[in-house]
Amino acid sequence: MSPRVVRKVVGYVVREDKLLVFTHDVIPLEVTGVQVPAGTIEVDEAPEDAVLREVLEETGLDTRIVSALGMECYDARPTKPEIHERYFFQLAPIERQVPERWSAGEENPSDGGKQQRWTCFWIPLEQSQVLCAGFGARLGRLILESI
Repeated sequence: MSPRVVRKVVGYVVREDKLLVFTHDVIPLEVTGVQVPAGTIEVDEAPEDAVLREVLEETGLDTRIVSALGMECYDARPTKPEIHERYFFQLAPIERQVPERWSAGEENPSDGGKQQRWTCFWIPLEQSQVLCAGFGARLGRLILESI
């Protein structure tokens, strides 16, 4: 069975040389790892619109796109029979006052799954190697552009 290609977005929200990440509240860190806002591009949706929507849905933050960082393919097997075509973006919060740590989640995930809750927080860009599942694929460009 060949894997299907799924179009995804990944949002690197950066503030004061820190990256917005989250960990799941109920699922162990060993299973989900440290993540950044990401999700599936809906039919007829532009990647730019999808990344803004996903960040808002997953964190509650309104953001703006700073730059497009390109695309990478990620083989999600054996977890899922999918190849993810991931479009990466650097974003910045629109609001000036942003908490250091907060709870967020999705009451009704678009994939029909169970309600999810996670804790959002900021880490120094130098520690961003902790990201799981290929989410750090374009951080090198982000770090070079932010210096």
